[in-house]
Amino acid sequence: MRTRRAVLAVLSSVLLVPIASPAFAAPAGPTEPVHDYASAVREQVWVQTPVDSDGDGKRDRVAVRVIRPRDVGHKIPVIFQPSPYYAGLKDVPNHDDIDREGILRRAAPPGANRAETVTFSGYLDNYFVPRGYAVVFADSLGSGGSDGCPTSGGRNETLGMKAVVDWLNGRAKGWDAGGAEVSADWSTGKTGMIGVSYNGTLPNAVASTGVEGLETIVPIAAISSWYDYYRANGGVVAPGGFQGEDLDVLARAVLTRQNPEVCAPVMDAIERDQDRVTGDYSKYWAERDYTRDASRVKASVLLVHGLHDMNVRTGQAGQWWDLLAANNVPRKIWLHQGAHSDPFSIRRAEWLDTLHAWMDHWLYGIDNDIMSRPMADVEVAPNVWKTSRNWPIPGARTADWYAGQNGELSPVPERSRRATFVDDPARTAENLAANPAAADGNRLAFQTAPLTAETRLSGTPEITVRADLNGKSPYLTALLVDYGAANRFAGRRAVPGQDCVGPGIPEDPGCFNRSEYVTAETPYEIVTRGWVDVRNRHGRNVSEPITPGVAYTVKWDLQTTDHVFAPGHRIGLVIISTERDHTLRYPAGTEVGVRLGISRISLPLARP
Repeated sequence: MRTRRAVLAVLSSVLLVPIASPAFAAPAGPTEPVHDYASAVREQVWVQTPVDSDGDGKRDRVAVRVIRPRDVGHKIPVIFQPSPYYAGLKDVPNHDDIDREGILRRAAPPGANRAETVTFSGYLDNYFVPRGYAVVFADSLGSGGSDGCPTSGGRNETLGMKAVVDWLNGRAKGWDAGGAEVSADWSTGKTGMIGVSYNGTLPNAVASTGVEGLETIVPIAAISSWYDYYRANGGVVAPGGFQGEDLDVLARAVLTRQNPEVCAPVMDAIERDQDRVTGDYSKYWAERDYTRDASRVKASVLLVHGLHDMNVRTGQAGQWWDLLAANNVPRKIWLHQGAHSDPFSIRRAEWLDTLHAWMDHWLYGIDNDIMSRPMADVEVAPNVWKTSRNWPIPGARTADWYAGQNGELSPVPERSRRATFVDDPARTAENLAANPAAADGNRLAFQTAPLTAETRLSGTPEITVRADLNGKSPYLTALLVDYGAANRFAGRRAVPGQDCVGPGIPEDPGCFNRSEYVTAETPYEIVTRGWVDVRNRHGRNVSEPITPGVAYTVKWDLQTTDHVFAPGHRIGLVIISTERDHTLRYPAGTEVGVRLGISRISLPLARP
């Protein structure tokens, strides 16, 4: 997505020396909007990275744009939003191999328009520059004004954005448009990275390097492992709305640099190495798995994710959060009812208050109350927020619920029996989850008795299924369902009026449209889901043939979530094979025989 911002070219010296800490005391209270936005310095610089990802024999350079208050009188910290989207997106076809008939093709039209789903946090400069922060935007490698080639989360992209943090701390070189070497001698070096989607994934990536000077990150709807974005437990599984997309499609879409043809070998290598045949985890995917380096994260983390985000699914946040907790990283979490969106569009005033206090504390060193506030803010229903001192919420205990022969989901296992269904890839998960008491030969559905009290699911469910498969489809899909009428999230819409969050200039007035949730009364909701390729029953890194008629025990996670089941509702489990909107679609007719009394779902549940 294109930014409207003009940008700043920063002056520097030839000798690279670490930038000193600010020689002033931290403000006693919150930073105030006392600096003139209209007269802010806007310049541009190209920062040298340690990689040569386009193979031209020269180190790649990253295009960086900076806006900062003029004549502050002291060094200032930086809020940095990286992105591959500032120069827009190219129209690239998705893979046309979703319906598996033994032929792999690649000529399908694009799915949803990704450019329309990208959220750019355009409020950062209007809000923070008057409060004494520099705001930095940088084009990820291979996009916009940067050199190099995009690789959809590869190591070169991580090091490209890390180089910006290094430049802000005097450890990397930069040049202006005229070729003069420049430094960020106005910077304290203290940097906070923020962004939504890919823009939020890059902060996760850079934080996983442990780079000095990166004090905090705010990943919103962000990826922590690219394998889990385009794959799931050995299966090729697309992000919601983007069937047929993969690493190579996205890399080609953001390849907006000049002379993009130089990256053709890199694009071809991505298409080859991503492996849409087995779906196995490999060294190629490990390079794009930031969870492997979570122990290196030194920056504090304010993690934000939408509970209805089917693009970057909630498991990305859940696994990252758990590892941050295991490594005692200072952290907070916001989980909202929205989809793939910025909380600025959902809970604007509260979000700006939280983000302001967070940046003041971690970048200016202000001793405020942000870290004594509750760790978790969770929107359990549209516009209904609950806080807790930790997350998953204290008191959540994992309990097993067993699939029974009469459609019961019970805490007590019964004698093992075999129940069957036949896969139909033409039907959607939403269609297959409806009317759980009705006979349906394309699924198995189970329900608890009506709940006697409000029950909250908080964390990551896990399912264990023992089943045999006879047919082409290797998939098992589990849907966790809330059965019972309720007014539920159904989207978001614009409403009249704007909020002006800070001063502006004519081309960037700092005013933003308001929006609100759309809700709808529905009889049920799929709360979370998960997928496995049974060929990967012994691990996501190895595929083994499926022998028809042989029962295998397979265990996998559903997506992390936080959901309240109302009294009188039923918790439901639906087992299918193909999920039309996410998995590959093999020819219809695979028979799946599930062993009841053994197959079960483990749910982290709490009651008030």
